[in-house]
Amino acid sequence: MLQSALGFSALAVNGIMAAEQHASPDGRPHFAPKAKKVIWLFMRGGVSHMESFDPKPALNKYAGKSIGDTPYASVLDPAKIRKLRIPIKGDANGNPRMKIFPMQTGFRKYGESGIEVSDWFPEVGSCVDDIAFIRSMWTSDNNHGAQVQFHSGRHFLDPRVPTIGAWVNYGLGALSDNLPQFINIGPRYFDKKDAHYLGPAYEAINLRIDPNNPLEYAKPSNGLNSAAQLENLNFTNDLNRLAAAQYPLDPILEARMKSYELAYRMQTAVPEALDLERETAETKSLYGLDQPETKAFGQQLLAARRLSERGVRFIQIMHGAGAAGAWDSHSGLRNGHSKLAKQVDLPTAGLLKDLKRRGLLDETIVVFATEFGRTPGTQGADGRDHHAFGFSVWMAGAGIKGGVTNGATDELGYHAVEDAHYVTDVHATVNQLMGIDPRKLEVPGHKRLDRDYGHPIREIMS
Repeated sequence: MLQSALGFSALAVNGIMAAEQHASPDGRPHFAPKAKKVIWLFMRGGVSHMESFDPKPALNKYAGKSIGDTPYASVLDPAKIRKLRIPIKGDANGNPRMKIFPMQTGFRKYGESGIEVSDWFPEVGSCVDDIAFIRSMWTSDNNHGAQVQFHSGRHFLDPRVPTIGAWVNYGLGALSDNLPQFINIGPRYFDKKDAHYLGPAYEAINLRIDPNNPLEYAKPSNGLNSAAQLENLNFTNDLNRLAAAQYPLDPILEARMKSYELAYRMQTAVPEALDLERETAETKSLYGLDQPETKAFGQQLLAARRLSERGVRFIQIMHGAGAAGAWDSHSGLRNGHSKLAKQVDLPTAGLLKDLKRRGLLDETIVVFATEFGRTPGTQGADGRDHHAFGFSVWMAGAGIKGGVTNGATDELGYHAVEDAHYVTDVHATVNQLMGIDPRKLEVPGHKRLDRDYGHPIREIMS
């Protein structure tokens, strides 16, 4: 069969279906972009903002007290509580926790900007002058469906819609003739798709960091060698051209031929891009490949750099396995977060430093995000619950100011109270820097809400 002969060509072939649904954009930016690519790092489970990028010394001062017994009892005022849509009624998670839990790690100032970063992220701290920290995110889902919401802008209870990666893939032309436009690495969240009504052409290709087996169907079956595959491909294209001459108005055939050709080229290009042994020992050490705690994530980020510099437009990397995600720290937060931060801190800083020294940070946006924060109050003895009202993310790279913070939560880290940003404000910032006007991408029959578009965070843009 052709599908067997071409290995994972079936993945590329899916792309032709988009043309049957609607006309795609022409691939050109709507206005001059400042960035060409995105590397999207997502920590699944909910990183505590109070133990990462938003220090709250009041938690230490009032530890053990009820929130109502502190000078900040007004955080519980119903008028200040953003409305949540509860996906699981009666769920024990995602509830207010009243007994204040102290910060489980210290903070210190870094760089010329003097931005405070948790002691669990010292390597990221060393990069603060290249980072814009957003300390005022909020969302409306108090459970881990918020992972879907962070990527798509829509609540888990809503119908599924395209994610930010799919929209970038849809709106802009390919930078490489040999590699996918949109790649996912690491454990997916609840929604295993990205493109939805945009069509399969704009889905992420899931890759493993293994040049010998990077994805399903990456190797041809039946023992076909490269020459035989090429002969098969050329023969198939000849047949398709005959059909195209007979049916000149059929737009699918040309797309089909291009997808087969891309799949053929990917069989060489993808393994080469994932061959980390081509890197120097110094570079591998920069990403932590020489340490057991950081090796796995470091391999993913080094692969991301290699894929990005070869022309992959959008790379999303998911950290934290398990249904909810490993960062979900209802108990044992100190032990859990410290280990997880150890896994990602050095590789993430290594990525920023490597991109910068290669001149790639000037054309690449790096996003470090999570679906929500964690409660100022304790859950049980030593954990924090889900917290949707205020949390932190950061961005760096092309078009992003370094060494700045934007927004703030209150003294307890309960509410985003200054320059509050719904999750699609991050999307809007990415789109703006990539030269995309998302309102020009709307697909007939699929009306988007104003909230779906978000607002660029101009305070962090250069």
